[in-house]
Amino acid sequence: MTSTTSIGNLLVANRGEIARRVFRTCRELGVATTAVHSDPDAGAPHVREADAAVRLPGAAPADTYLRADLIVRAALAAGADAVHPGYGFLSESADFAQAVLDAGLVWVGPPPAAIAAMGSKTAAKRLMAEAGVPVLGALTEPTEADLPLLVKAAAGGGGRGMRVVRSLADLPGELAAARAEAAKAFGSDEVFCERYLPAGRHVEVQLLADAHGTVWAVGDRDCSLQRRHQKVIEEAPAPGLPAEVRAELHAAARDAAKAIGYTGAGTAEFLLAEDGRFFFLEMNTRLQVEHPVTEAVTGLDLVALQLAVAEGAQLPPEPPAPRGHAIEARLYAEDPAKDWQPATGTLHRLELALPYQEFTGAGLRLDSGVEAGSEITPHYDAMLAKVIAWAPTRAAAARRLADALARARIHGPATNRELLVRALRHPAFLAADLHTGFLAEHTAELTAPDSKGVERAALAAALADAAGRRGALPSGWRNLPSQPQFKRYRAEDGAESAVRYRHTRSGLLAEDHPEVELVEAAPDRVVLSEDGLRRTYRVARYGDRVHVDTPAGGTALTALPRFPDPTVRTDPGALLAPMPGTVVRVVAAVGDPVTAGQPLLVLEAMKMEHRVAAPADGTLVELRATPGRQVETGTLLAVVQPTEA
Repeated sequence: MTSTTSIGNLLVANRGEIARRVFRTCRELGVATTAVHSDPDAGAPHVREADAAVRLPGAAPADTYLRADLIVRAALAAGADAVHPGYGFLSESADFAQAVLDAGLVWVGPPPAAIAAMGSKTAAKRLMAEAGVPVLGALTEPTEADLPLLVKAAAGGGGRGMRVVRSLADLPGELAAARAEAAKAFGSDEVFCERYLPAGRHVEVQLLADAHGTVWAVGDRDCSLQRRHQKVIEEAPAPGLPAEVRAELHAAARDAAKAIGYTGAGTAEFLLAEDGRFFFLEMNTRLQVEHPVTEAVTGLDLVALQLAVAEGAQLPPEPPAPRGHAIEARLYAEDPAKDWQPATGTLHRLELALPYQEFTGAGLRLDSGVEAGSEITPHYDAMLAKVIAWAPTRAAAARRLADALARARIHGPATNRELLVRALRHPAFLAADLHTGFLAEHTAELTAPDSKGVERAALAAALADAAGRRGALPSGWRNLPSQPQFKRYRAEDGAESAVRYRHTRSGLLAEDHPEVELVEAAPDRVVLSEDGLRRTYRVARYGDRVHVDTPAGGTALTALPRFPDPTVRTDPGALLAPMPGTVVRVVAAVGDPVTAGQPLLVLEAMKMEHRVAAPADGTLVELRATPGRQVETGTLLAVVQPTEA
C-alpha cells in the first residue's frame, strides 16, 4: 500500500488498554508515541510506555480525557503530527475530529461528517433506511402490543441511558432516568423507544474503508453475551449464521459505510432476530473493544491499517478470509453475584501463562491497561483486561480460553473471572444458543457459590498461615493431643468458614477434615490429598486478604478475627454505600413510606449507574445523600425504619 503522507509521532487521546494497544503497533512501525494522562493516571502503564506524556490536570473524565482543547494543545506541544482517539471518550465526537484537522494534524478516524451522520441513533436509522439497510423503527407512541420496549440514548452507547421497559406504567419513570443519564454521559438528553427482542442476537460487521472507494467487510462477530447492555464475551466469526444471512449482513454493512462516505475502521451493529431477519442498530465510528478477535482470525493488524488509511494508502480489493475461531472475554473488576457491583482497590497480581500482549503457540493473547500494583479507582471503566483465545475450531477456542482464565492468578478486587469460565463451559454457550439475555437468564448458575471449594481454600489458607508461623513442616497427620488453633475466613459471598488445626511433632493435623490428607505445607503452597486425588493450592496474602489458586480457579478470602468484635454492629435499616462513587440522583424523601427493593438513590461509579434500594418495607427516616456528593465504601447514605410485623 502506497501512502501519500507519513505519520511520525502519534498522540493517543485515550488511556489504559487501548492506548497500550495502539502504542504496540506504533513501536512495530517505528512511529513515535505521545500519551496524555489525568492525575490518577500519572503512573499508569500507558504513560510509561509512551515516548512522551502530557498531563491533563484533574481526575474526572470531564476535566481531562473529554477536554478536546487540552488534547489538541497537548498534541501540538509534543510535536505530534497525528491523533488516534482510541475508543470511548472523544472517539466519536465530530467536533473533536474537526478540531484535530483544523490544528493541521492527521486524524486517524473517519471524516467528521461521517461521525456526525452516525452521531444520533435516530438520525442514523433514518439515513440507513434511505440507503436500504433494514432498521428497527423508533416508536413514538408505544402501546401494550409493542412491549417489551427498549429505551435508548440517541447520542451514545456502552449501555448508558438504556432501559428495558416491560410495563407502560413504568415508561415515564424510565424515560426520565434514561434522559438524566444520557445528558450526563453524552451532553444530550435525547432518547427513543424501540421494540426489545429478548431472544435476539447482537451481531456486528467490522468495516475498513479507504479514501479510494474500497470498503472491506472484515468478517463478523457475535457479541450477544452482555450485562447491562455492555458486552462481556465476543467471538469471530459469529457462529451458526447461514451463508446467505452472513452475505446479506456484510452487504448491508458496506452499504451503510458507502452511504456516509466512510473511511477508516468502524463497526456496523445489527440485531439478529430468531427468524433470521436482522436490523441495523448503530455504527460505531471507531475501533471496537473486541477488535482482537477479528485480528486473530484474519491475521490483520487493524491499528496498522487505520494508520495506513489515514496516511492515504489504498487497500487491496478484498480482505483475507477468516481462519479458525477466536473468543474474547472481558475481565471486569466487579461482582456479578451482587448485581454486577464494581470493585476498587489495589490489583496485586494479574498473571496469565503468557507474555503481555503477545500471541503464543497456545493461541492466547492478553490486552490490559493495568498491571500488578495498579490502583483500580471509581473514575474509569471497570475493565481490567481482555483475554483472547484462538483455535482451529470454536469448541477448542472456548476450552482454551476457559482454561487460561481458570489458571490465571488475579489478586485484588473482586472480578467476574468465575462467571466467564462458567459461561464459556456452559452447554448452551457451547451449542451456540446465544442471545442478549443469556447472562441474565443464567446468572444464578453462573454465580452460584462453590461451598466445598471455598471450604478447601480456607483449609489451605489456614495451613499455609500455620506453616509460615512455624516454617515449612513435613507431611503427616497424627492424632496427637495438643491445643487446637482456630482460623476464620469470609468468602466473597459473605459465607464464613472456620478451620481448626493442631501443631504436632510430625506436622499439622486438621481437626474437622479427617478425610483430607496433608501432603505438604509451606507459607505459599499447600498440597492436600482427598480420596487419593492430590491438589496443589498456591496461597498469597495481602494484609487480611488471602488468595488461594488452583488450576481449577481462584478463591478470595478475608481473614477474620478469632472472635467477632461485640462493639461492631450495623443498624438493619442502614443503607451503606456499596462502593466509592458519586450520588447522581435521589428519588425519595425523608418520611416517605418505602417497600423492599424500591430504589431510593442512584450512585455512579466506573461509568455505570447503580441503584441503592430499600432493604425492607418501612419508612425513610434519614437521608444523608445529596446529588453530587462523593462517597466512599461504607458511607451511611440513608436509614429505613422497618415496618413492625
